[in-house]
Amino acid sequence: MTEHAERQGWMGLLARAPAARLAALMGDAPGFDWLRAPEVGGVMVRGRAGGTGAPFNLGEMTVTRCALRLATGEVGHACVRGRDKTHARQAALVDALMQGPRAAGVRAGVLDPLAAEEAARRHARAAKAAATKVEFFTMVRGEA
Repeated sequence: MTEHAERQGWMGLLARAPAARLAALMGDAPGFDWLRAPEVGGVMVRGRAGGTGAPFNLGEMTVTRCALRLATGEVGHACVRGRDKTHARQAALVDALMQGPRAAGVRAGVLDPLAAEEAARRHARAAKAAATKVEFFTMVRGEA
């Protein structure tokens, strides 16, 4: 996996993570300076019919973005859905920490638990959907 794809993975995980759970896993935040203070805005969400058709505008979504620099020089960015500025700050802090010497500890203490919890939520949702699945079959009539 390339460094770029790996970073996309953890930034997506942080954006999808419940803000309260991320806060609980974060602990104390290191010192930082804002490059871009958290700001709320909107983005256009696009879709494709069937996943392959022509793109169309689905609607707008509120997002919060920010950028910061740790005292040690690493830069972190975040863009999360909604208006939660604290969630954006925490995600940007984790992004910055993942680029420095504390990356292994942050992965074990924050990213791995979030990934496991997300996988468990997806599995539970899939199991709930599977419980409502209806099997249709055709009985073959015997020919006389």
